[in-house]
Amino acid sequence: MQRRLPFVVIMLTLLIDAMGIGLILPVMPTLIGEVAGGTIADAALWGGILATSFAVMQFLFGPLLGSLSDRYGRRPVLLVSMGVMALDYAVMALAGSIWLLLAGRIVGGITAATHATATAYVADISPPDRKAANFGLLGAAFGVGFVLGPVVGGLLAEFGSRAPFWAAAGLAAANCLFGGFVLPETVTDRIRRPFSPARANPFASLAAIGRLPALRAPLAVFFLYEFAQIAYPATWAYFGAARFGWPPATIGLSLALFGLSFAAMQGGLIRILLARLGDWGTIWFGLMANVVIFVTLAFVTSGTLALALTPFCGLGACVMPPLQGILSRATPDSRQGELQGLLSSLRAVAWIGGPFVMTSVFFAFTAPGAALQLPGAAFLLSAGLTLACAGILLASPRAAADAPAP
Repeated sequence: MQRRLPFVVIMLTLLIDAMGIGLILPVMPTLIGEVAGGTIADAALWGGILATSFAVMQFLFGPLLGSLSDRYGRRPVLLVSMGVMALDYAVMALAGSIWLLLAGRIVGGITAATHATATAYVADISPPDRKAANFGLLGAAFGVGFVLGPVVGGLLAEFGSRAPFWAAAGLAAANCLFGGFVLPETVTDRIRRPFSPARANPFASLAAIGRLPALRAPLAVFFLYEFAQIAYPATWAYFGAARFGWPPATIGLSLALFGLSFAAMQGGLIRILLARLGDWGTIWFGLMANVVIFVTLAFVTSGTLALALTPFCGLGACVMPPLQGILSRATPDSRQGELQGLLSSLRAVAWIGGPFVMTSVFFAFTAPGAALQLPGAAFLLSAGLTLACAGILLASPRAAADAPAP
């Protein structure tokens, strides 16, 4: 029980982090329109700025919070983050200007950058033979939160655009209170480390690209593909509202279907593909399937058809696991940690630039006076990036030798 309750708190923390992101997605077009005015195109542009600021803060502060937890303990870092997160959601619920919303997203990105600290806490309390299983449960909690968040947010939107923020504030406050009673400190003098600015540097792992030259082609594919996938979370709410007139509840339902499709692929269907097609065949299947889906979404005009297509978006989730497996097998055992740090940094950089780029494309093709009105234009950009991934793999000597023809 001494280990179980703290573990429950950590799982709830990651679930609430994910729910907090998903809760507000369905209402963002409405809320930004209320505080900033303008068209749905303007709302999308501001939405991209808010998402980018959130990602920048996570990238910058994740290593810092992890290092602070090594020095001062996991408990204070986690509890302070949860408490500030609750206050931040309350401020956003009351925000009357876009600038206050932006400040809220900046603070929210800092408080949500506790994944490394939460993972370190679980490592501290888990026996060696349970670490892998417990880390898997953390991933499952985050995934469940990202599926539940849009559904709950869409339903709460019936009570107003601020209701999901109050719900997120209540969840964070309750978890902070719960954690205050049951979270013991796990950092002892035996494992405590002095704070080091070098370990808190978020840019350090990017230097690994120069130390792994043989992996540059698949690393480029990793980055571009992650960038292409951002079209979904960055523009889907605005796309649904502009193209089909979807209310927040429908947007929340569609986002939940999207999350479930990814979970189904990662949780089981990918094993079938890998058994039949192998790593490279699965990658090519995912790339080509994604191109078809992106192009179809760009031009679809029926909301019913778009909802029917949403589960197929999960086909794209079959690309990353085999690609990461190929990268891992091509990297010496002594540099696996370096590789994983690099992949995390590349993903973070994609999430910094991706939302702003995708929402800017949406703005350019939906703003009044645009030469071509095409709310799905961002999906065409994603299709182009996915084709670029295929081109890079074909041009790579090792990929060209091992990969089947697409």
